[in-house]
Amino acid sequence: MRPNRCLRCGACVEACPEDAIRLGADGPITDRRRCEQCGLCVDACFSGARELAGRPFTVAHVMAEIERDRPFYDESGGGVTFSGGEPLLQPEFLSELLRSCRALEIHTALDTCGYAPWVVLDRIREDVDLFLYDVKTLDDDRHRAFTGVSNLLILNNLRALSALGHSMVLRVPVIPGANDSAEDIRAIGALAADLPSVVRVELLPYHRIGIEKYGRLDRQYSLPEVRPPSPEQMAELSRILRESF
Repeated sequence: MRPNRCLRCGACVEACPEDAIRLGADGPITDRRRCEQCGLCVDACFSGARELAGRPFTVAHVMAEIERDRPFYDESGGGVTFSGGEPLLQPEFLSELLRSCRALEIHTALDTCGYAPWVVLDRIREDVDLFLYDVKTLDDDRHRAFTGVSNLLILNNLRALSALGHSMVLRVPVIPGANDSAEDIRAIGALAADLPSVVRVELLPYHRIGIEKYGRLDRQYSLPEVRPPSPEQMAELSRILRESF
């Protein structure tokens, strides 16, 4: 939903067969529990305020899109990155795509948080050329507090992939108040230094792009007051990381 485009005409309310939409003081309100994502409200919206994000794809459809860009891969030496969300949540689909890319000798990278049973990673790992692996914090209590899950499985999978020689880039989202201390970065640097297949560590400054996305999905954003780290702070954390890794 894009509120700035909404005409408050009520067409979406009339179109919804599940009675999942009602008009509030500030515009339409959607009951996500009743919504079947049929798209009829989108078709009825004159101003384009409502839209369906995403559409079903088969492996053949995705591979057709990938093959269209092969000249760019050949010219740049690049390839395909499977990201998300979390690609490992669709392991069968991901596995077929990776195998198809391997058959065409297209370089593959997998952007993952690593939170999946080892059997899933073991199934796809031979067809991944590079893992872009998220590491948020090594402190399990804080990891549980901010993500809702332990980091034990994530770190065990990371060490297992490294032991098997898989090339990896560790990616650290730097979030003020969560994992931006010198101690956090030193610990992650020390971890990377112990993993011989890690080629580099990237510090990614927190951004606020998700706030608008959450609003469009009628979801509450849990870090509304957090601001991105300053360039000076990122430079200092990078210096600390270089000393540790």
